[in-house]
Amino acid sequence: MRPRVEEVRIQGLGVIDEAVLQLSPGFNVVTGETGAGKTMVVTGLGLLFGGRADPSRIRPGADRATVEGTLVIEAGGRVAQQVEDIGGEVEEGELIISRTVSAEGRSRAWLGGRTVPVGTLTYLADDLVAVHGQMDQQRLLQAARQRAALDRYAGEDLVKPLRAYRQSYKRHKQVSALLEELTAKARERVQEADLLRFSLDEIEKAAPKAGEDVELREEEERLSHADTLRTAATTAHTALLGDPMSDSAFDVIALLGQARSAIEGVRDFDPSLGGVAERLAEAGYLISDVATDLAAYAESIEADPVRLSVVQERRALLTGLIRKYADSSEGVLAWAEQAAARLTELEGDDDRIDDLQREYTELTGKLTELASDLTRIRQGAAERFGDAVTEELTALAMPHARVVVHLTQSGEFGPEGVDEVELRMAAHPAAPPLPLHKGASGGELSRVMLAIEVVFAGADPVPTFVFDEVDAGVGGKAAVEIGRRLARLARTAQVIVVTHLPQVAAFADQHLVVEKASDGSVVRSGVVALDHENRVRELSRMLAGLEDSELGRAHAEELLALAAADR
Repeated sequence: MRPRVEEVRIQGLGVIDEAVLQLSPGFNVVTGETGAGKTMVVTGLGLLFGGRADPSRIRPGADRATVEGTLVIEAGGRVAQQVEDIGGEVEEGELIISRTVSAEGRSRAWLGGRTVPVGTLTYLADDLVAVHGQMDQQRLLQAARQRAALDRYAGEDLVKPLRAYRQSYKRHKQVSALLEELTAKARERVQEADLLRFSLDEIEKAAPKAGEDVELREEEERLSHADTLRTAATTAHTALLGDPMSDSAFDVIALLGQARSAIEGVRDFDPSLGGVAERLAEAGYLISDVATDLAAYAESIEADPVRLSVVQERRALLTGLIRKYADSSEGVLAWAEQAAARLTELEGDDDRIDDLQREYTELTGKLTELASDLTRIRQGAAERFGDAVTEELTALAMPHARVVVHLTQSGEFGPEGVDEVELRMAAHPAAPPLPLHKGASGGELSRVMLAIEVVFAGADPVPTFVFDEVDAGVGGKAAVEIGRRLARLARTAQVIVVTHLPQVAAFADQHLVVEKASDGSVVRSGVVALDHENRVRELSRMLAGLEDSELGRAHAEELLALAAADR
């Protein structure tokens, strides 16, 4: 399902007090008497899709103009995703867009029920609508759009070469960026490598071991307090076993022995005391073992000034490394491992640069060849396109005009090749081809854009086209051809046309007329969809100036029959 505009509501814009346009998916035409407000329909659509807000267009006496549109879009499609990304809602495939312009010039926009900057509507419009009128910025006048449209017109011949070019271009940019980074920072890399070598050499000479800093700190504490530790161990040993040089029996072992003897003497009177006696015996054994360990410890402790100096020097060395590189000896070793890996990487950069230079040269050659292929294919498509558009212009009452696609090479690789594409037009055989906005007048430009859109139909898939003054300065057979081509375009897209030509209006699937009624000094306009009978009356008015002219009605019926037969 292609997106389309289903309904447009306009309030307070120009001579339009309030109007509702019910639009068909195909060819919609808007007609009406001069001054009825036909152009305001195009203005309203322009506002809806981010056009410039002109407060002078607001209906006299109104404080604001409002345009609201209901669009049918594909649920889960690109447009729906863009709306949801900004917090808007798409309900059952319908999107509501609204725009207001105050008499003071302030403008506000809503998308899917959420207030958005007007620029958001403009961005969204690129995928939804192309407005062609004298005062509108033409979508296909944008250089990037012209190249993209030409590429789609070129078809399958361009698909594979363009895909191969894009892949090579992406890698070419990556290699170029890497080379630039490596060569631009050569001095920094040399400095970094020298610093890493110095640090690794310093660590290697020190040869730290995991946990060594903790072990040395503990050993330094023992050596620094050897006398104190030995005295404490000896004192504790004496308290447990007593002083062998003294007759005193008040040591822990002796006291435990006395306690045990006292309990053993009465345990026969109460068996529960047997457990107490056994625990006293175990305590005695335990205290004896502790006393033995204390004696051995006191014996092992001795002051060693030489060893203390060695430990302190080693600790100072490790502390310096830890202060520079980590918070422990394990951290220093881990830092050294990472630094060695980084140094290997830096030392390999020269080889890497050579490899990248070779790859860059190969990719440049490949890109040159692929870009040449793209240019050749585009040139062929450009010639076919120019001939097709020129043929269309002949049928649209511009028999001397010629459209060409001008291709130039930028000299630099871009994401789509080296080609710059510009549509140009020569108004007559003696005139040089000029860019479209310079080579065609306002009225001619709409016809040129119609011819381009007809040729591009299917290749540049914009869902909705709006044309204003596409029939300026033409009539008769040329007007019929305009109507026929608009109907052809409507086979692949929704088309909305404001026209004063009955030959164009006859080809429409939906005919809307802007009616006006005078009430004193106030003019009100509304938009009405016509049935067959009223359509004949409107075409008759457009042909003869009289709604009920028999000749006009006959001609109108003939036009409708011609259009129906052409479908």
